[in-house]
Amino acid sequence: MVMSSRRFPIRVGARSRLLLRIAFGVTDGSAWADVGDGRVAVRFGRFGFETPISNCRHWQIEGPFRWITAIGVRMSVRHRDISFAGSPHGGVRVDLVTPVRYGPFRVPAFWVGADDLEAFGAALRAEGVPGEDLRRR
Repeated sequence: MVMSSRRFPIRVGARSRLLLRIAFGVTDGSAWADVGDGRVAVRFGRFGFETPISNCRHWQIEGPFRWITAIGVRMSVRHRDISFAGSPHGGVRVDLVTPVRYGPFRVPAFWVGADDLEAFGAALRAEGVPGEDLRRR
């Protein structure tokens, strides 16, 4: 088990930077995901999410996505998963063993639009969470 966390910046596109700052409070230092110390933590401006590594069942990389459906803090109406992304380049979906309360909702999965999707997935794998890159199928 890794005893220190690794930080992965969330990619913020140049065209969406101002919108994300105004709507979500995203700045250069406030869009990241940490993996380690027994947890996964995400910060996206004023919004955050955290769960123990032991609650992470599986991860997968997908994308790219359409810009209008990718950026911001978003919850899927159909699946109730939540995403933290600043660019349409892709994301890592992390499925949870037990849904995590996020406001009035119970979130079964979350997405991170990390700048380096492969490295974020590798960090999860190093913590014992299985996964795959679906873009390579």
